[in-house]
Amino acid sequence: MKFNELGLNDQILEAIDHMGFEEATPIQEFAIPEIIANQDLLACAQTGTGKTAAFILPILHKLTGKEDSSINTLILVPTRELAVQIEQEIQGLSYFVSVGSATIYGGGDGAKWEEQKSALVEGTDIIVATPGKLLSHMMQGYVDFSQLEHLILDEADKMLDMGFSDDIERIISHLPKKRQTLLFSATMPTKIKNLASKILIHPKEIALSISKPAAGVIQHVILCFDEQKNKVLDFILKERTNYDSIIIFTSAKSKVHEIVYALRKAGYKNTQGVSSNLEQEEREEVLRGFRSKRTRILVATDVMSRGIDIKEINLVINYDAPRDAEDYVHRIGRTARANTKGEAYTLINPKDMPKLARIERLIEMEIQRVEIPEEFGAAPEWVVPGNSGPKNNRQKKRHFGKKKPKPI
Repeated sequence: MKFNELGLNDQILEAIDHMGFEEATPIQEFAIPEIIANQDLLACAQTGTGKTAAFILPILHKLTGKEDSSINTLILVPTRELAVQIEQEIQGLSYFVSVGSATIYGGGDGAKWEEQKSALVEGTDIIVATPGKLLSHMMQGYVDFSQLEHLILDEADKMLDMGFSDDIERIISHLPKKRQTLLFSATMPTKIKNLASKILIHPKEIALSISKPAAGVIQHVILCFDEQKNKVLDFILKERTNYDSIIIFTSAKSKVHEIVYALRKAGYKNTQGVSSNLEQEEREEVLRGFRSKRTRILVATDVMSRGIDIKEINLVINYDAPRDAEDYVHRIGRTARANTKGEAYTLINPKDMPKLARIERLIEMEIQRVEIPEEFGAAPEWVVPGNSGPKNNRQKKRHFGKKKPKPI
């Protein structure tokens, strides 16, 4: 469907055309008319489906011609990276509309606090905030949400996973009861449904592409011991010298430095790591380097998996299995975006085999197995979780490279 069929005004259509968008994605096609019609919304759509524009475009449509400086829209997000990403998209789309926006998140110095306070006190049309830092400002008594008309919760499932449930409820208790509330989530567990029942009024429900990787992602899984993983990384990367944008995900921020050190020692100098151990400005600088292709390989934690909006990522490597099967979808969702192709490798150690089983149940497919070269040493055997014997794998395992590796 074309954007001019969705009821958006001419200024917004001009902005869309300026940014090079042509046709609406399914989530945009379904959500935009409902938001314009002031319906509360419960939407389930994964990363990379265009959901950010699905709520920004109709909000900007409504704000066209707004004259006062009151806070009209509050967008709550789980991470500072996602807050920055959304505000950048707002700035791009509001080029032809006089709408102001500001971000509220932690990690800055005193000057950053004063900048955020000024945006809240003086009034800004759209505030994009992480719950904890926004609540810190609200506790000071100078935040006025009396004129708020729209509340948007983006990546709501991740916010609840990160323990923001109480903060969200406290924030909502200070908002006008008469408002439009939009809840976007990549998954729809019971806790999201419970939250939706508390804060939404007769919502329209949209469920698209729930927990399925993009069709363009070629998925592989490699069983290896932890001490073999760095050799496996090196082998994967050596075969893909033409790839200029690679993300390696780990579940522990303590591993980020170790992986970066090992890769640089192996000759991959254009490697950077990003985690909550870095100051905000340092994290943003690392991401800028990755976006500009100055950094070829980015090592990141799960917290980053939903806050990296970078197209044309060639390869995602899961250094270790994600804690939740849903996080697997978000990690590999960084590649093969916008109908492109990409690869994803997941390194599984013996204790993570049950996690692999849950991932395959979730995505309803068996992932292609790849055997490590024999010179790396004996690999663990594939086993069915709960059984002691090797797995009777219906798939034909393949080896790295063009030929089967020779024994030592």
